[in-house]
Amino acid sequence: MNIDQSPGTSDATSSLEENNGAIRVLLLSTSYPRDTSDWRGVFMRHLVGALGRAGELKLSVWAPPGELPAAAIPIMTPHENAWLHQLMEAGGVSHLMRSRGKHAISAPLKLILMIRAVYRRHVDTDIYHINWLQCALPLPSNNKPALITVLGNDLKLLRLPFMKSLLRRVAKKHKAAICPNAEWMHAPLHAAFGDVAKVIPVSFGIDPCWYAIQRHLSLEKPKHWLAVTRLTADKLGPLFDWSRDLFSESGRELHLFGPMQEMIAVPPWVHYHGAVSPEQLATKWFPSAQGLITLSRHAEGRPQVMLEAMAAGLPIIASHMPAHATIVDDGNTGILCESYEDFQLALKTLEDNTTNVRFGSAARAWVSREMGTWDDCAQRYIRIYRSLLRNDTSE
Repeated sequence: MNIDQSPGTSDATSSLEENNGAIRVLLLSTSYPRDTSDWRGVFMRHLVGALGRAGELKLSVWAPPGELPAAAIPIMTPHENAWLHQLMEAGGVSHLMRSRGKHAISAPLKLILMIRAVYRRHVDTDIYHINWLQCALPLPSNNKPALITVLGNDLKLLRLPFMKSLLRRVAKKHKAAICPNAEWMHAPLHAAFGDVAKVIPVSFGIDPCWYAIQRHLSLEKPKHWLAVTRLTADKLGPLFDWSRDLFSESGRELHLFGPMQEMIAVPPWVHYHGAVSPEQLATKWFPSAQGLITLSRHAEGRPQVMLEAMAAGLPIIASHMPAHATIVDDGNTGILCESYEDFQLALKTLEDNTTNVRFGSAARAWVSREMGTWDDCAQRYIRIYRSLLRNDTSE
């Protein structure tokens, strides 16, 4: 993609000189945890913290109310704070759109209008960092560069009428980098936007606490298997059907964690714990678990909980889909399943503790090498900031 030199570029260079080289970033997200016990949007807290620690930015943040690091400047009005809090309590804008309830149309429209006002009043910025692809729709035509992240659900929403054409129109007016968090999304995004924006996959990072977990596998029964997911039909997939005979009358226990977002009947043999904080998983559940199970059929990007489990040394049993196949090295760091028989064999294989430890060690090594920490992730984004500001998107 060729990006012509323009007045906006010289303006950005001048602002960098005035701020002693610090890049003024407006980071916008529709998800952010309320506090350290909140499970929602935890990845955003880690990202904002890492960008703040980098020391190269003047970071302004527009997001639901939560505990921001000292280096981040909140720019929400009281009205925006209250509305975003209600949005998080309702499950987020994507959940409201999927629910097809009375707010399925009104909430996204109000959000877009609110974001439009944010862009208009916060003009002192060098670059936009936009989380959730659709939040780029109201970008002003000011030629300022934008880094736009994409998760799996964002990709699914591109199927909505006119969505792709509207986003293409926005991208044509900015020096834009579209950054999915998984390589498998590169091809469809490049097909949709490759002529108007650069598509650069950027992996999220992992908090060091996961790498520090020491596992203690029991030689006795029961074997504890974990599933950590929002409870929807697509996210659960065939988990209950495939697990019934393998868990209900055996020396195994299935422990399920996550918020109930659809009316799901949880079988009595499943140990359902509701929503769980990362701290609880790290200190109580991951150290003694046999592994993590996810049989999702949802539009996944790169599930962060899978990466955190792998960093903790847990092998993974997962459904065979692109989001999982790019994480799980089948037969080495975990096992991919396409049938009940695959699932049954995977459980049996990974309940041999010697095999389990070998898979878990390989999983931790892969995540450490490929993902690193959130500080590594922040540097990946900062390199893209600088390349956009100098009209170089050859990352």
